[in-house]
Amino acid sequence: MSTLILSPRYSEDSRVMRAAAISAGWNVLRLSGWRVPEDDVIDTVAFYGEPLFVEAVAAQVGVVLLDAPEDWLPRLPYSVRRREIRVSTLGDARNSADPVFVKPADGRKGFAGAVYRAGSGLPLPLACPDDTPVLVAEPVRWEVEVRCFVKDGAVSTMSPYLRHGELARAEDGGWPMTSAETDAVHACAEKLFAEVPTPPAVVVDIGLIEGRGWAVVEANSAYGAGVYGCDPHRVLDVLARGCVPRTSLSDNDARWAAPAADFA
Repeated sequence: MSTLILSPRYSEDSRVMRAAAISAGWNVLRLSGWRVPEDDVIDTVAFYGEPLFVEAVAAQVGVVLLDAPEDWLPRLPYSVRRREIRVSTLGDARNSADPVFVKPADGRKGFAGAVYRAGSGLPLPLACPDDTPVLVAEPVRWEVEVRCFVKDGAVSTMSPYLRHGELARAEDGGWPMTSAETDAVHACAEKLFAEVPTPPAVVVDIGLIEGRGWAVVEANSAYGAGVYGCDPHRVLDVLARGCVPRTSLSDNDARWAAPAADFA
């Protein structure tokens, strides 16, 4: 039986994923800490929770997590990113005279991805050293941003999450999206999948840049990404695809293996 392992931290998304797993006939294990009890026998697994938690627990049970590398986004063709993006350091970003969008390159959300001017608002060197890897991008205005859970080069489920910088949730709790937006996101995703290799399991956010068109916003680890209005059962499929036992890792999957956590 498949098992969904959840972190100790309760959230709306973790409750949604727990309910979906139970309805799909999965076993669900919500840990009370960052260790899997030795008496728990776990075969096929998927994880959902904070990235550091997932990486630590996956290492304990011999599972390799599939993800996009830090430089995947800036290496995309301009036709699917539509703005300048580069891997840099926090020290370089602090010294930029022009406004730039800065976010942690490792996706750990150590500080908020946002537009910073002359380094103002960025964490101090004592908290984040100058050599901390970051992604630095040309500031653009996003009209709408859409979350896509991707499995083996196809969008499994999608949902808008921001409109003009505000949460895209309607008063009735839904996440409305027009058919034109859905078609445009699929077209952008298909262009992306045709032009560049994509991890077998990943979240790719796609949005509409004002005056430029549809483009990739960023890539996120599927196991830690917000669900929003996505179909949680399809999210489960993506989570499971992104968790591969180390003993059965194929060469193709190995190229997307996230670095193993050093968990002592």
